[in-house]
Amino acid sequence: MIVEISKEESQELMDRVAKFLAERRLGSASMMFIESLRPLHFIGSQLLYMLSPFAELIFKPNEYQKFACALENEKNVAYLLDRIDNYDVEFHKKWK
Repeated sequence: MIVEISKEESQELMDRVAKFLAERRLGSASMMFIESLRPLHFIGSQLLYMLSPFAELIFKPNEYQKFACALENEKNVAYLLDRIDNYDVEFHKKWK
């Protein structure tokens, strides 16, 4: 299945992922993990495609494919990290 994703769709998807991680207090851990694998973002997206038959049992297939497609682009990875950081700061302020 070939999936294409627009810039707006990828940003909306990255926002949802970032918010999900920050709400569960995984912002710092996920940022460290993503940053450490940043040079391998394309290989990571291909790994997601390889795991798709299993992952699509849990996640919505179309959104999973779009997320894998979005991770192929370095700008989307940078946007995801920025949004995780912003949401993480927001949620830490709420807890104080």
